[in-house]
Amino acid sequence: MSKRLQDKVILITGAGSGIGRSTALLFGQEGAQVIVNDLDIAKGNETVEAITSSGGSAEFIQADVTEQDSVKQMVEQIIQTYSRIDVLFNNAGISGVGALHELEPDAWDRIMSINVKGVFLPSKFVIPHMMERKAGSIINMSSCIAEIGLARRASYAATKGAVLALTKSMQVDYAAYGIRVNALLPGTILTPFVENYLRTSYDDPEAAIASLKSRQLSSEMGRPEDVALAALFLASDDSKFMMGSPLYIDGGVTFGKNA
Repeated sequence: MSKRLQDKVILITGAGSGIGRSTALLFGQEGAQVIVNDLDIAKGNETVEAITSSGGSAEFIQADVTEQDSVKQMVEQIIQTYSRIDVLFNNAGISGVGALHELEPDAWDRIMSINVKGVFLPSKFVIPHMMERKAGSIINMSSCIAEIGLARRASYAATKGAVLALTKSMQVDYAAYGIRVNALLPGTILTPFVENYLRTSYDDPEAAIASLKSRQLSSEMGRPEDVALAALFLASDDSKFMMGSPLYIDGGVTFGKNA
């Protein structure tokens, strides 16, 4: 059986843990040459080791997605080694908590930089190479919060709404070059980051998890693997007719409501 990403060169930002790591592992199993990007060297190398020990092919490149020179050097290194980037998964991001009046400007600037500029810069430097080849798939990490209101998530919602709008605009600009640009909109995914947040922020983490599950029509929280499978669809040729679209992986939060 052929692998869905055989010989594709794929750059995944923020691939040291969580959704990024799960996606990198799956892409490696599907035959891709995975470029693992993260700021954390140890975590990035752990992802590479997990891929290669399972028979996949991967390389780690440390780069800060908010720094132009860092991203430019990373992309140049990939092009020099592999001659192309077939898929860019702009996954790196952080969360933010607080109503608008509670936010400090520095915290606002930081989440905007990582979640929005961190999509802009990798795309800016990868797209010209995709334009030259007239082929490519870009996957941007948005969130279902771009479509719904959620208490005390003002800064995070603003960034994910921006990413969704950016995705649609990018698609219009680059469709003529054979480049597809789509967005993933997960709901609450039980990543290590979320688990740690629940443990450290609530007196009763189990009650917090139960409350989160109650928002889902599925009555369950999502797993990183759920999002990885959606990313696989967008990265593969199976989604060749999908352009500028949001793909929801949210257990029914966005459009459903329990009776």
